[in-house]
Amino acid sequence: MSNAALSERTEVPLSAEFEQIFREHSGLVYRTAYGVTGSVEDAQDILQTIFLRVLRRDLPPELGKNPRGYLYRAAVNQSLDVIRKRKRRVFVSEKECLKIPAPAVDLRDDEIHKRLYAAIAELKPEAAQIVILRYLHDYSDADIAKMLGTSRTAIAVRLFRIRARLKELIRSSIGEL
Repeated sequence: MSNAALSERTEVPLSAEFEQIFREHSGLVYRTAYGVTGSVEDAQDILQTIFLRVLRRDLPPELGKNPRGYLYRAAVNQSLDVIRKRKRRVFVSEKECLKIPAPAVDLRDDEIHKRLYAAIAELKPEAAQIVILRYLHDYSDADIAKMLGTSRTAIAVRLFRIRARLKELIRSSIGEL
């Protein structure tokens, strides 16, 4: 891409609608991404990725109908992709592993979080969304139902089943050690 074409694209002013959506929902996207990935850097990357995609698509119709739900789902899906990619990442050398010093954290807590994130990553995206809305963002069953366009009873039943599935996934990961 030429410099002229690049400068033309970056000088286009953001629409007021896009700016308003970003201001209202960027916090939700960031908190969701951070809650799923457990990483500030990943959460920031996910936030940027989602809003860049929205900007490039000229505000999809689904975004206009329910921006909170649309962006929340996008954050969960993108976060789960990051976790899955992280699992597949293989370091080229030991030096690469040592570039960033590890923060002082209780290893037991860190291990529990890793297992929980890995188990959430194995859930279907819709199930992961419900769990994150309920336990990370502290939404009620009724609020989640409204956001996802379903009944409160359906959400309660799904949460029960999802918790059982998470327990099963975490127990199986403990057995692999």
